[in-house]
Amino acid sequence: MKSREVVITNASGLHARPATFFIQKANCYKSSIWVEKDDRKVNAKSLLGVLSLGIAKGMTVTLHADGQDEDSALEGLATLINSGFAE
Repeated sequence: MKSREVVITNASGLHARPATFFIQKANCYKSSIWVEKDDRKVNAKSLLGVLSLGIAKGMTVTLHADGQDEDSALEGLATLINSGFAE
């Protein structure tokens, strides 16, 4: 299992549309992927799980991936987050 911290930079955080893009990207990978914030960890492939964290702009979250493509999963999701979801 590998982990990576990222800072949410887009204006709306991981809410509605950005969360949907995040979930779609996470589902492209075979690895199990989780998002952790404040000692709560949820499945990154679950829209309700990600939305339940209430992730806003400026917050730091930790991405965890475990599986055959864990490196590319962490890199791909971090790149998506760092792009600001094209907002």
